[in-house]
Amino acid sequence: MFRLVSLLFLGLFAIGGVAAAEDVSSGATPLTALKTADDTRGWEAVGRLDMGPGRFCTGALIAPQRVLTAAHCLFDADTGVRIGVEQMEFRAGWRDGRAEAYRGVRRAVVHPDYDFGAPKQISRVAKDLALLELDRPIRSTRIQPFETGFDLRKGAEVGIVSYAEHRSEAPSLQQVCHVLERVAGVVVVSCTVDFGSSGAPVFKWFDGVPRIVSVVSSKAEAKGEPVALAGELRPSLERLETTLEAAPDRTLNRGSAMNGGDSSRLGAKFLRP
Repeated sequence: MFRLVSLLFLGLFAIGGVAAAEDVSSGATPLTALKTADDTRGWEAVGRLDMGPGRFCTGALIAPQRVLTAAHCLFDADTGVRIGVEQMEFRAGWRDGRAEAYRGVRRAVVHPDYDFGAPKQISRVAKDLALLELDRPIRSTRIQPFETGFDLRKGAEVGIVSYAEHRSEAPSLQQVCHVLERVAGVVVVSCTVDFGSSGAPVFKWFDGVPRIVSVVSSKAEAKGEPVALAGELRPSLERLETTLEAAPDRTLNRGSAMNGGDSSRLGAKFLRP
């Protein structure tokens, strides 16, 4: 058994123990940069979600006009204020300065129970989900939205495609990592993540077809090894869809904002000049 000893947004925060597999990193494959068109084939629906000057997260299409990402990406890390949709752009398949498609964001909602200002504990991860409606659908034979799945068990083999610090110009694939534990709507996985990976889709293969089964929220440490924490989609995805349908065009779902400033960098990576 291992104990999660830190939850890393920017600083380290003590959180409770979680039982899991004995070997944290057993069987995981390394990250592989998807540098060419052949490398990225089939993964074009994963994109970089730019959130205004110098910051981004990862997101993925689950429908021609829907992008799934992490809720905390929609907040300014310094002020706790919601980021306006007019500052957001989804760049599907972003690689080496070009995207397969560029879209603005029409509406964006966070999980109704997500509280940006809540203590940075593992329980917050379960609600760290957001759904965006693009200003126009992406309809391309090269960009196929991913289906979602809910069959996620301890020991399951999963994978991840993400952007992150020092690899912001092309996505990286980790073909194999594992679910180490599930607790209260949170999945602990042995996948490699860093700043900018927030919102990255975690995939499980169903009959050879990848489906999104969770979304990366943050990274933590277990037995001295890095792990990722992700929120499960059931029942959150249905609630997000309902909330999005009720949201006015270009009007932000209020969510809970932080009272006062906080210098923590919560997932959206700040690019250096």
